[in-house]
Amino acid sequence: MPRNNPRISADTPLDKRGRPPFNLSAVKRTVGLVMEFYPRLFPAVCILTIFSSAVSAIPSIFTQKVIAIIGEWMDGGDWATAKGLIVAQITPLIVLYVLSLIAVVLQTQLSAILTQGFLSKLRRRLFDRMQDLPIRYFDSHKHGDIMSHYTNDIDTLRELVSQSIPAVLRSGSIVVVVFCIMLWYSLPLTGMIVLGVAAMMLVSGKLGGGSARFFVAQQKSVAATEGFIQEMMAGQKVVKVFNHEAQAAADFDRLNEELCENARRAHAYANTLAPIIMNIGNILYVLIAVLGGAYLLAGLPNPSISGMALDISILVAFLNMTKQFTGNVNQLTQQVNAVVMGMAGAGRVFQLMDEEPETDNGYVTLVNAEIAPDGTVSETDHHTGHWAWKHPHGDGTLTYTELKGDVRLVDVDFSYVEGKQVLTDVNVFAEPGQKVAFVGATGAGKTTITNLINRFYDIEDGKIRYDGININKIRKADLRRSLGLVLQETNLFTGTVMDNIRYGKLDATDEECRAAARLAGADDFITRLPQGYNTPLTGNGSNLSQGQRQLLAIARAAVADPPVMILDEATSSIDTRTEAIVQRGMDKLMEDRTVFVIAHRLSTVMDSDVIMVLDHGKIIERGSHEELIAEKGTYYRLYTGAFELE
Repeated sequence: MPRNNPRISADTPLDKRGRPPFNLSAVKRTVGLVMEFYPRLFPAVCILTIFSSAVSAIPSIFTQKVIAIIGEWMDGGDWATAKGLIVAQITPLIVLYVLSLIAVVLQTQLSAILTQGFLSKLRRRLFDRMQDLPIRYFDSHKHGDIMSHYTNDIDTLRELVSQSIPAVLRSGSIVVVVFCIMLWYSLPLTGMIVLGVAAMMLVSGKLGGGSARFFVAQQKSVAATEGFIQEMMAGQKVVKVFNHEAQAAADFDRLNEELCENARRAHAYANTLAPIIMNIGNILYVLIAVLGGAYLLAGLPNPSISGMALDISILVAFLNMTKQFTGNVNQLTQQVNAVVMGMAGAGRVFQLMDEEPETDNGYVTLVNAEIAPDGTVSETDHHTGHWAWKHPHGDGTLTYTELKGDVRLVDVDFSYVEGKQVLTDVNVFAEPGQKVAFVGATGAGKTTITNLINRFYDIEDGKIRYDGININKIRKADLRRSLGLVLQETNLFTGTVMDNIRYGKLDATDEECRAAARLAGADDFITRLPQGYNTPLTGNGSNLSQGQRQLLAIARAAVADPPVMILDEATSSIDTRTEAIVQRGMDKLMEDRTVFVIAHRLSTVMDSDVIMVLDHGKIIERGSHEELIAEKGTYYRLYTGAFELE
């Protein structure tokens, strides 16, 4: 029987019974990870669990022996002798119960350490793997779906490790021990119990499959309902301005009714199964009492491993074992189904962990450099304001190339999806200190070029050289360290304003951060915030205007002090007055740097050294503003038509 809240993906594939298929490899991998993280603690917890469970399964042996002793006394035996024998049987049982109590306490405490430690280590490993994934992965997967790996899917593993696996060990241990004891005492009575348990499992399979189907449907309805509520909350202004409240309420009622119906059916199945299984166990208990009594009265032979004849002591013990056996088989069946459900979430966690990480075969690194008067470049251990590419060669020698910011794309072809070309035969030559602008319609390939320079994606054909070095030879972290990037969509992180500026250079001093803010034109509004640079930001800087958030992003790039800057619609969210302030700061920021600018607003690119007009992945025009105006081509029509490219 599945649990009332199975945490499975809405698109999880189901078997013929409507349940997620049992993924043995996911089970092995989960246990393997627990063993990897806790090679001593996990076996200790398992041993303690099995021991305490086995102890709870053996009282029937003592019950049988005590009843047999009492029977002999009633047949004329000596009471003092009988009493001594009873004490001799009860004493080891008491000792075992005390040891079992200690084992349960230890197992509970150690399980808490094991479970929370396992989840902590797993989340850390999952997050570390996510950091190694290429940008392509995040562009092609929903962020909400990725986030669910850290919430629902990890919680599934918590239930597995803390509840399901221990429960399987407990119930499984009791079933095995009790079954062996039953075989020891009587094979015929054991056969009767096995037939009854088979009927229990048949019913459990039939009803459990139906329950699982509706729990999956319930999860889909929950996802749809939560998504609708989130959408309505985000678009509440639109809902009200268009008087859409009644229709929104009607749509919600439909989704809510669907959720209610699926949940009702799921819980109806689940709540019906438990009493049915319990009553089958009760019927089996009565059958064992009746058939066992008839078997005893008839004096039939009792095949058993022990060779003991069937008597009242064995029959009473069997009745107790019947309750234990059927109850724990039922528990085991439920937990196996819970494990099957949980493996759907575990499989999603492992799917993310198995994603191919971003490859990096670069060996050229970025180092601090000193430039001698004769132009000789040498490495130094402190920042001098100069950088160099450290290039090791196969013969063991090293060469140093000064980082100047010379970026060249030669005959570059690229496509995100095979067969759909995005860039074709693109040639860009950006000399040190030049400002190169890209203009063109949405989807023309402007941002793609900057993604290739950063090596967020790798080109299909052609060459990209940075100071004469093929960028495939440059280690990605060093390549990106040399590039400053300001995007249209600003991302601010939870922390203070100062923390967000320092994100561009983690070892920057407070004064360096303030200088960067002044350069970007952000210092004026920051000093007017309630706590100035110590003002906390949350929710991606929701307490700031879009323009202020963009100014902080520019300041963050400024504090990094990179030799090459990429400005992707950096001023698109800033009003005209603020743009003038930012432009002055950016002019200073762009001094002595190679700058790539992407803009719809043509007024921001007029002073560029080179303007390139893209159309469907091809550069159709290039030149300065004056040259392109004189050509009276596409750029001229854009400039004289709308001043802003749409």
